[in-house]
Amino acid sequence: MEDLKWLLRRCGLPILVIAGVFCWGKMHAEKQKVAEEVWEPPVEIENSEAETEEVEDVETSIDSAYWFIPQASDNLLSEEEKEQLQSTVLSAAESVREIYKDIVIADAPSYSSGINEFTNEQRKAVVEQLGRSGLVSVEEDSAMQNHEAIEVFYADYLNGQDSMVTVFEVHRDGLIGAVTYIYRNGRLQTYYIGVRWKEGGMPEIQGTSVSNVAEIKLTEKGYFIYAYEYVIAHARLRPYWRIEPLPEDCRELTEKYISGLSYVNYNVLVTNWDSSNVEDILMPCMYEDIYRIYTGENLKTEGWKIPAEEYEKIMTTYFPVSVEQLREHCEYDESSNSYEYEMIYASPYPPFGEVVDYTKNADGTITLIVDGGWPDYNSDLAFRNTVVIQPFEDGTFRYLSNSIDEIELELPPIARTKG
Repeated sequence: MEDLKWLLRRCGLPILVIAGVFCWGKMHAEKQKVAEEVWEPPVEIENSEAETEEVEDVETSIDSAYWFIPQASDNLLSEEEKEQLQSTVLSAAESVREIYKDIVIADAPSYSSGINEFTNEQRKAVVEQLGRSGLVSVEEDSAMQNHEAIEVFYADYLNGQDSMVTVFEVHRDGLIGAVTYIYRNGRLQTYYIGVRWKEGGMPEIQGTSVSNVAEIKLTEKGYFIYAYEYVIAHARLRPYWRIEPLPEDCRELTEKYISGLSYVNYNVLVTNWDSSNVEDILMPCMYEDIYRIYTGENLKTEGWKIPAEEYEKIMTTYFPVSVEQLREHCEYDESSNSYEYEMIYASPYPPFGEVVDYTKNADGTITLIVDGGWPDYNSDLAFRNTVVIQPFEDGTFRYLSNSIDEIELELPPIARTKG
């Protein structure tokens, strides 16, 4: 089971757990076009003939789990080269073992329980220590270390010169994945090595895979985007790395004001609005994300009801709306003085926004310039938002307006259901 979870995570597949049971949708053995599984914006995408493979009668074993990885029939690397890479990866893992020696990693069942969980600080420490050793290393909340090596690899690729580069990713749970990108004889592949931790911080190889890559792209903004030859159903169409970091101030503004919002579930980011037409963005499902922004916690309800006092306090803080507007548009129930809870159903790999510039205005508001990236469709600038926010002294803030321009892609259809 643990190996299976690692393999799914490696492929970008979502893991759904209900009542402690690992759940799978019905699988079938037919090959389907990616376009039949995931909506594509009306823009020409290279490798449009990429197919999706699915497998029937999946079992939770390491052998069957490998069906979920697009395995190449032949390897660009020799056995000696693969052994050398595994040795290098283990040596790198051993160089950070002190950080792991008292840590419980969920995917290492040999661990005893009750020690510590892997923290953000420890994850960053691993990335930085690997970086000091000259390795390309990254985790989701830190700048990539030694990203210049990827730029060299991409330049070699453009020049038709054989090349390789290895990226070490430290996952949230502390597991390490090392993916080597290979360009040789005009072909692209990845060789992936998963590292897990035994008790006492001893690393071991958890698994490997070899996958053909159809295309790679390094954007001007510093996104390295690539596509596998075959794409697993429901997995990301194009994995990516942001190799050049955002400026620290833009990263902090993104985290505080933008990263908690969705481009696909409601209309805050995809509608031109201000206080004069704020009703256009009022949808019951948006409360879940706004609650998380306000509290830092996931919303929990009793009987699918949210007390009106709580709902109205949060929503009138974060938007220029009145109680009357909320009660008209957000499914207020007068008999129980509450609002109906409308769950957000996660959309796989939607666009995301990042602040690339900002202006602090004389009236205390801040104007954010937000680029909407959508790596699944080869774009790091699908849309551009201008978002005005008003910070308050207690740390809360209010979204005052939004405007959006389509740059490289059209907005996703779910965003057009209102407005």
